Amino acid sequence: MNTHAHNLAAFVKTPLNFRSVRHVALSLLLSSIPLLTGCETVSSSHTQEIGGPRYAASNPAQVQILNAPPPRAHVRLGEVRVQPSSKDVDAAKIEDALRTEAAKLGADAVVVAYDHTQLVGAQITGDFLNRSVDLTERRTVVAVAIKHL
Repeated sequence: MNTHAHNLAAFVKTPLNFRSVRHVALSLLLSSIPLLTGCETVSSSHTQEIGGPRYAASNPAQVQILNAPPPRAHVRLGEVRVQPSSKDVDAAKIEDALRTEAAKLGADAVVVAYDHTQLVGAQITGDFLNRSVDLTERRTVVAVAIKHL
């Protein structure tokens, strides 16, 4: 009997260690969760205003999201940009990303200046007579981070 066949026969005769089987099964289950739930993420960034004031980070839970500049006096701290990974991302996740980035600048609020979905690409599939076009769109939200005076 060759070495490979001998090793296989020894492996088959070895009793299963149920602890390792459970470990492998649990690992497979946990690694498949992102596939089952989808990977709906939001990328975010901020740009600090040149020459603007600097503040310590604020509490993201306290950052307000506004659709128009407030009537009370405020100073502009910078811009916040968020891009959801798909159109299915919940608005609450987008708002949380806006708050988190604005808080890094010390903001009390963000004023949404731009919220649009735009075409960023297209993919043509199929042969000459049977083509289809899949459009790729991306939503971008830009907000101005402000601090109340």
